[in-house]
Amino acid sequence: MLAIILGTRPEIIKMSPIIRSCERHGLEFFVIHTGQHYSYEMDRIFFEELGLPIPNFNLDVGSKSHAEQSGLIMIGIEKILQKEKPDVVLVQGDTNTVLAGTLAASKCYVRGNRSLPVEVGHVEAGLRSFDRTMPEEVNRVVADHLSDYLFAPTDIAKKNLLDEGISKQKISVTGNTIVDAVIENLTLSRDRSDVILELGLVPDGYLLVTLHRQENVDNKKRFKGILEGLVRIHESSGLPLVFPIHPRTEKMIKSFALKLKGFQMIKPMGFLEFIQLESNARLALTDSGGVQEEACILKVPCVTIRHSTERPETVDVGANIIAGVDPQFIVNAAEIMLDRPRSWKNPFGDGKAGDRIINILNPK
Repeated sequence: MLAIILGTRPEIIKMSPIIRSCERHGLEFFVIHTGQHYSYEMDRIFFEELGLPIPNFNLDVGSKSHAEQSGLIMIGIEKILQKEKPDVVLVQGDTNTVLAGTLAASKCYVRGNRSLPVEVGHVEAGLRSFDRTMPEEVNRVVADHLSDYLFAPTDIAKKNLLDEGISKQKISVTGNTIVDAVIENLTLSRDRSDVILELGLVPDGYLLVTLHRQENVDNKKRFKGILEGLVRIHESSGLPLVFPIHPRTEKMIKSFALKLKGFQMIKPMGFLEFIQLESNARLALTDSGGVQEEACILKVPCVTIRHSTERPETVDVGANIIAGVDPQFIVNAAEIMLDRPRSWKNPFGDGKAGDRIINILNPK
């Protein structure tokens, strides 16, 4: 039996191809939703619009400090694993859900005659920003070194794992499940609604902004500088800044009393709406790793508002520039990417990663 653990919206999206593959293969599985960022009730729309089964277990831990949140997730997961006795646990990415799920499973002896721990598979293994000040970097490193199956999305990710001494027998290059999710859902998104028309936008006629990382939005001076750079891009390009605003980001804008000129603020979207908005943008400006990947897949130029990335493939193929957080550097990077031909090759696979992962776990 397979246990699939997720707790954030990006994890729901990237695990959706694996859940669908389990259903196609008739594989026995159950889903644990930790509620790391939102309760299941707030995430319900994601499961419904993606056609996914309701999670079997909901921990509803909510937003807390790293230690408290991780501890509560571990406690909840341990109880479920001891009761359900899965053979393998799957986690995805670099969140506290991944850290806690991996730790709980690797210490939970319920498999076979109870002499063996539950095996762990890490989806999207091997990503590295090489910046240990990022909590996500710590989470992904720990998960990789404790996992039994490492599903690396690219050869670069595989090399990172090998460089850290992880056995090559544990590593499989599968591609990234985000490609599966984008391919499976883009047409469905366009059939359901026309977000561009509803928002009064013109395809290729706006800039898409997403900001949510603590190091960017919790520092008033840095956040103000980032917004200043974005306003300059708006003024020089004449293109509106469409900003689906993360709850954390909205909270800090109000707390810092920041003024936003040239921004079209909208509420957070479901995945189907967002990839439609993303695919029609002239340029994406973001601090999100997921948006870097999606923009690359959708042939939308990207500027990353961070000092590092765990998706260097996007830079290597010419789809992305790492601008840092200085306002002028952000402007310079945007000017380059606005003129960048959209001719790069998608480095993240062919959209069959979910089936590859399930075939490795459940060979016929």
